[in-house]
Parts: sequence; C-alpha cells; structure tokens
Amino acid sequence: MKFKARAWKFGDDINTDLILPNVAFYLTPEEQAKYVFRANRPEWASQVQAGDIIIGGRNFGMGSSRPAARSLRNLGLACLVADSINGLFFRNCVNFAFPAIECPGVSDAFKEGEIAQVDMRRNLVENLTTGVQLTARIFPPKLLALLEAGGLYPLLEREGLIAPKPAEQPDQQAGPVASAI
Repeated sequence: MKFKARAWKFGDDINTDLILPNVAFYLTPEEQAKYVFRANRPEWASQVQAGDIIIGGRNFGMGSSRPAARSLRNLGLACLVADSINGLFFRNCVNFAFPAIECPGVSDAFKEGEIAQVDMRRNLVENLTTGVQLTARIFPPKLLALLEAGGLYPLLEREGLIAPKPAEQPDQQAGPVASAI
C-alpha cells in the first residue's frame, strides 16, 4: 500500500460532522461524497482528484460513528495521514477500506498542494516537495490485510460469514445508511 499524490491539509479536531454533514445522510453513498467538508470548504469535493491525500492534525475524525470514512474513500482519496486519528474513526477507515495512518509531526511537515508519498508497509511518509521524511506509527498487519481485502463486509462475504449484498436495481431508492462496527 503505497500512495503518491497532492496533499490537502486539515487542522486539529476535524469531526465527522464536518466530513459527512447531516444533510447528506439519506443520500446514496456515492452522492454523500459530494458533501464532504461542505460546511468548512464548500467547493472542496469538486476540486479533489482521484488519488489525492489528506494530511490532518490531531484527533482527526472525532465525533460520531457516521460513515465519514466511506465518503472519503468514495470521493476517490488515496489515504489519510494525520498526527493522530480518533479510534472510532480509525476503525471505520479500516472497515470501509480507506487507508489511514498516524504520523506524529506530519501536519507541520506539509503545506497544502505539496506532494506526499505514503508507504504503509514501511511506515514511511515523505514530503517529496521538501524532502522531509517521517516515520509513521506501525500499522497492524491484520488490519492492513483487512484493508487489502476491501474492508470488513467484503471480507466477511468472501469467508461465507454473511450473505453477499444483493445487486441494486437502478430504479431503487436509497434508504438510511448504517455505519460499520
């Protein structure tokens, strides 16, 4: 799991209400992605390109268990690197197969628009614009395997522990979305 892309920078204590606002709750997961950070950066979701990376401060993802990590993944972001990540949000990242890793000092090492390279297997984060290299916290191998499996639900389906998700019909209405545990 190695990523290289433009960095988008966010500060400390970014909560899940900012990532996925209430107004998007009953939309399809794909439509929810268009509302990411709308409250504090209204045009941001339309500016993100597939593969971009979020650099965050302390306690990124604090708040509720809403599926904000899924919205970040559905927006096409490659990963999140933050000084620290809220535990509940971190687990939702893993469950929804959105790579997220803690790297103390990363928010001081980047300015928005610089190029980040993240190697989750080697716990290495590099600012390719400035040459600064940082060591991230070790990402547990079993959780890395869960990420690579596509997240919790696809893994449980492949192992026969839950029934496969039925294919959606184009004319079906989207209902409420539940967060993974």
